[in-house]
Amino acid sequence: MRHACLILVLACLALTAAVAARAQAIGVAAPLTGPSALLGLQMKNGAEAAANARSITVEIADDACTVEGGAAAARQFVAAKVEVVTGFLCTESIEAALPILKDAGIPVIATGVRTDSLTGRKGKTGWPVVRTAPRADAEIQAAANILGRLWRGELFAIIDDGTIYSRELSEGFRIAIEAQSLKPVFIDTFRPQLDNQIGLAGRLRKSGATHVFAAGDRADLAILGRDAAEIGYLVTIAGGEVLRSVSEGVDLADGTLMIGLPEAAEIADPAVVASFRAAGIEPDGYVLPAYASVEVAAQALSVAKSTDAGLLDVLLAEEFQTIFGPIGFDAKGDRTDNPYRLYRYQGGAFIEVD
Repeated sequence: MRHACLILVLACLALTAAVAARAQAIGVAAPLTGPSALLGLQMKNGAEAAANARSITVEIADDACTVEGGAAAARQFVAAKVEVVTGFLCTESIEAALPILKDAGIPVIATGVRTDSLTGRKGKTGWPVVRTAPRADAEIQAAANILGRLWRGELFAIIDDGTIYSRELSEGFRIAIEAQSLKPVFIDTFRPQLDNQIGLAGRLRKSGATHVFAAGDRADLAILGRDAAEIGYLVTIAGGEVLRSVSEGVDLADGTLMIGLPEAAEIADPAVVASFRAAGIEPDGYVLPAYASVEVAAQALSVAKSTDAGLLDVLLAEEFQTIFGPIGFDAKGDRTDNPYRLYRYQGGAFIEVD
């Protein structure tokens, strides 16, 4: 009889342990094949490191950044009985996965998808998603807030190179800054990829603008800065995060401003950064953001279990401590902070402006 009871107790303990282990399983969706495989590997490395540091099991799925891959990854997570999913780099894959995960009651912490509609349509879709990545329009709002404060009382222009991204950035900036009762003295679309921008510099000078928000790539803004200096036109040029791209010959003028995201390794916990480098992994790209997403998932699971609250409710209500500092989410699932910052180009490098 005692032997039978002992077997029963051990069986119950084993079942309890199995349930606990399963409850701590976190899914990670990353494109491990296809053209984005390098970025997917970064996400995998970061997520696994964070999970290992917390003795959490991770279920890795290759979403391939495709519709088919996203749906297959979601089905894999459902079969593995994970309680929360992190990762996703591409809109196509996460939008295919979310209906399946919603039906299974599995929330998602998106690491790399910035598309506004992911959370903007939440009232219609009911998708259980939050994201550690900023919204696409966070760049616009940061530019308007930061430059609106700095350029109040200045004569400024807004220009773009005519591409879809640049037109959306310049128009969004104009609308946001005019809401602050600030109006540009000049708006223009310029031809990109020219050997010189003397004509553009001349038009800007004629407008009286001393500052210009330029939605274009690094090469064009560098040429504009050079040509403005050649005609003796003193102007402060500001652009978006694309200015972090590699220089293509002509360098940016000293004093060029950028609204951009900080380099992850520069703001993350130095001990975690050092641990990756000690393991032979350079913590660039999505390594550290994936690590932070798993941190959020682990903390949310812990709170949900201790309070018996729904996991999505916890994600939307709590603030989570990560290697980047605290991260919280609003009712739509977007970050409550805006991580974009102001940088000034000086001596060949962008330096953050306090």
